[in-house]
Amino acid sequence: MRYLALGDSFTIGTGTTPDRSFPALLVTRWRADGRDWDLRNPAVNGFTTDDLIREELPLVEAYRPDLITVLIGANDIVAALRDAAAVTDRAAERYRRQLRRIHERVAADAPKAARYALPQPDWSVTPAGSSFGDPSDVAKAIERFNAIAREEAEASGGTYLDIFPLMRLQMRKGMTAPDGLHPSAAAYAAWATELKGKLQPPS
Repeated sequence: MRYLALGDSFTIGTGTTPDRSFPALLVTRWRADGRDWDLRNPAVNGFTTDDLIREELPLVEAYRPDLITVLIGANDIVAALRDAAAVTDRAAERYRRQLRRIHERVAADAPKAARYALPQPDWSVTPAGSSFGDPSDVAKAIERFNAIAREEAEASGGTYLDIFPLMRLQMRKGMTAPDGLHPSAAAYAAWATELKGKLQPPS
């Protein structure tokens, strides 16, 4: 089975090492259950939806995955906040169009793959989160983008796995990496635990 993990820092495991990212931990646990899995994780810290479309999407057709996860959007928020005090309707709608493009391409290039979308964590409550803007405005933007992520995943026939309550609780408990922004290794491990029984390859 081939697993393609599309995304940004939260997928590559920024704050720890790639082998402790949630996709790597999932594959390790699936292998421990006796299943043969291969992982391709092209995610890059700082990537936006533009970067994912340009750099990661071509891998869908080339790799022919059986399972795909998409977790992207935090850096789109950061880019929007550079231009305005809060994320505007225009920025949110652009994010929606970008996600639609991503999911349509994934569905076309890997029609038999199990397709999942995940939320971004609540980085507004992290020690470094306030450097990006008013925490309440950032939190609202994260919630809004996560809602769009759900809507676009489900509209394309994919599945949205809402582990945001766990993510928010982790951040409020201070489960962050030394950079004060990204999740800690323990937080990523908890994501893998939560997702292990929910991510299912096609039969």
